[in-house]
Amino acid sequence: MTKRKPRTNLVHGGTRRSQYNEVSEAIFLTQGFVYDSAEQAEARFLEAGDDEFIYARYGNPTVRMFEERIALLEGAEDAFATASGMAAVSGALTAPLKAGDHVVSSRALFGSCLYILENVLTRYGVEVTFVDGKDNDAWRAAIRDDTKLVFFESISNPGLEAVDVKAVAEMAHDKGALVVVDNVFATPVFSNAIELGADVVVYSATKHIDGQGRALGGVVLGTKEFIRKTLEPYLKHTGAALSPFNAWVMLKGLETIDLRVRAQAANAQALAEALEGHAKLERVIYPGLASYAQRDLVAAQMGGSGTVLTFDIAGGQEAAFRFLNALEVVIISNNLGDAKSIVTHPATTTHQRLPDDQKQALGITPGLVRLSCGLEDPEDLVGDVLQALEQA
Repeated sequence: MTKRKPRTNLVHGGTRRSQYNEVSEAIFLTQGFVYDSAEQAEARFLEAGDDEFIYARYGNPTVRMFEERIALLEGAEDAFATASGMAAVSGALTAPLKAGDHVVSSRALFGSCLYILENVLTRYGVEVTFVDGKDNDAWRAAIRDDTKLVFFESISNPGLEAVDVKAVAEMAHDKGALVVVDNVFATPVFSNAIELGADVVVYSATKHIDGQGRALGGVVLGTKEFIRKTLEPYLKHTGAALSPFNAWVMLKGLETIDLRVRAQAANAQALAEALEGHAKLERVIYPGLASYAQRDLVAAQMGGSGTVLTFDIAGGQEAAFRFLNALEVVIISNNLGDAKSIVTHPATTTHQRLPDDQKQALGITPGLVRLSCGLEDPEDLVGDVLQALEQA
């Protein structure tokens, strides 16, 4: 078997076994490594081999197993794991940029991503231009001859706006710019971002990869040249390393991610269909609905509709809070991609600090609710949301 299927790689990819030939991957819970001689230490610091390690901030066998396994799934040459999703985003954006560089980004982003672009990069002399990610003409007008990098969420948080990955990548590459994609909502299961032209793909492993609310983690994927020559020097010196224990949790998550995400997406489809047209809702947004304006684009890019839907409750924040407080199965939290269904109110949580005009531009209304579907029985999930809406 020269090329294994994704689900096989999710179980076996990247496995390193110790002399004990353990079944479950070992946790190498160590901060450093011992050398047989001073000469060996010198040689390893000069150039470490593929299976040689120096210090946990630089790499670790358990972490390397996770990196290799997720790279196989994503179709990337290499990967570097980080302590959190935001460490991955900030590393992928900061490592290739310097003062005077120009970045073009979609405006519809998670609040912390916006902070990196608006407050961190600009503080050090990087020019950032924001565009409507849905508008290919806006991208074309904004990407300049001196643009160094473009950044976007393939499916935005929380408005579920899709960016045409292939079209934007072609525009960026025509100008020699690097394409960095935050692919969390697309999930590693449904992702085709690298195939469509993305140079670098970023995930918060805290979401679907762990998928069970246990550990923080992140990962950046791309070419070996980018990961090892551009990203690794920055991350290993600034300390965003993933812990071996958390890497082991992520490895265990990858074994079941395909099954979990497909079941969660089926629940999201069932819930979206049950809610569309409900008298107490202004709108329901989910890529699997016929009413979703970019349905064909998402189907072409992902082959699936994702695990998250949003809906706008008539009556604004007061009605939305009544809805949230009436839920019995769905829990209130700000994570997503979990085995448990999770709901949040973006205007007062994840996007609370955005100015009102920016919230309005992104469609983050006082009544908007984001719901990440879990693995509960779909009848229980739909029933719980419907009964809570009656109290909204």
